[in-house]
Amino acid sequence: MKELIDQVNGLPLVVKIILCIPAIEIFYGVCRIIQGINKNDVLWIVLGILTIIPGAFFMWIIDVIWVLLYGHAILLGDKMFG
Repeated sequence: MKELIDQVNGLPLVVKIILCIPAIEIFYGVCRIIQGINKNDVLWIVLGILTIIPGAFFMWIIDVIWVLLYGHAILLGDKMFG
């Protein structure tokens, strides 16, 4: 599963922004849950679940900004928010 996160982080910037479209945003939510499972951290898993169900309405805006600033979606980097 770690390879999936590495491949997602290695995608070109244009593809990452396309993945931030509201209907496709669920993909990043699933990646966040996988990241939490890889790190064996309950907080990451809970945040991943919260970004899928209630966060699907506003997370795409945050992810677009995060991709432009840091090159990856929020919670998919090495640190929590960075």
